[in-house]
Amino acid sequence: MATLWLLMALVLLCFVLLPVLRRGAAGRGPAGLPDPARAAAYGFVPEEELDVRVPGPDKDLLDVLDVVRRTGDYRAAAEMLAGTEAEGEARWQRVQAFAGAAALELAERPGGVHETPGGQWLRVWRAERPKDAGGAAVHAEFLVQQAWRTSAPGTDDFRIIMEEARQACGEAALLAPGDPVPYIVELSAARGLGCPRPEFEKLWLDVVERAPHHMGAHLAALHYWCEKWHGSREEAYAFAENAAARAPEGSLLAALPLFAVFEHLPEVNLVRSFYQSEVVTRAIQGALHAVHTARPDDPVLAHVRHLLLFFLVRAERWPEAMDQLAHVDGHVGALPWTLSADPAAAFAAHRALAVAGYEAAGGSPAGLPG
Repeated sequence: MATLWLLMALVLLCFVLLPVLRRGAAGRGPAGLPDPARAAAYGFVPEEELDVRVPGPDKDLLDVLDVVRRTGDYRAAAEMLAGTEAEGEARWQRVQAFAGAAALELAERPGGVHETPGGQWLRVWRAERPKDAGGAAVHAEFLVQQAWRTSAPGTDDFRIIMEEARQACGEAALLAPGDPVPYIVELSAARGLGCPRPEFEKLWLDVVERAPHHMGAHLAALHYWCEKWHGSREEAYAFAENAAARAPEGSLLAALPLFAVFEHLPEVNLVRSFYQSEVVTRAIQGALHAVHTARPDDPVLAHVRHLLLFFLVRAERWPEAMDQLAHVDGHVGALPWTLSADPAAAFAAHRALAVAGYEAAGGSPAGLPG
């Protein structure tokens, strides 16, 4: 993955950065490169202070994560999930965040990757409250994350952990029959295990019966239909476009085609106009419509804005890229940055390009859109 990001950076340098530098000197640093320090003029957060845990501001969640990490007490997390609507996007994202925190703490301990079910507080949570649906869902998601983090798909270790995760999903589903989260977690496990299509489609029906317009669920299912997993580019595009067409007004599902395009980007793109092509432009416009009509507090909104930033920079649509930055700067726990070994650096590099392009086109901090 690091090699892929290096190749993408080189292509970005050749086909986006150099034309920007030719158009103007504003925002240049040493050797004519974009100056990361220019971000400070717009009030953007320094790279070393970017938060990689979440995609956007969620003070309540961050406060609870801090409490759990500082005290090792799971109860704040349990209370938060107990008070979070089961069918909504927020519960799914908070389950992911707590599972990720447990996985990170486990990885930081010597020999910790061999322990299960996670950080000490997660083990205590499961032991003291075995019938807690929130704790069961976090445990299932933790196992899925552990499989992806510590094992290669197709290996015995990967399969063993994923099978355990599927069993944990079933247990979590029994504790909260109407909650789509255990089924959404299982979508990822089913993909990793290469479940046959009929079995995956049945699981998908279990999800949509409970939350037909759940963006997180659609993102999880999209991976299965991608070319690199068990489908094709055509099937992934069809899945995304059908979901967007059925989406109610204000739903971020209208942005799903942009995620399908991202999942099928060529590893090396030597055509500068690719990001201005009809397919990419149409997907960008759908995502822009989605963010403009979505509720400001939609938990998935930041995810869409981060991916939009990625595409808008490459399409050289500088004012629109700056608009997305104004909304999400400070938090980088989202695609595509999380695919990098250093998400903060990947985000900061794109931010510097956006600022340089914006200023080369005559923009200034006083005229920042949004």
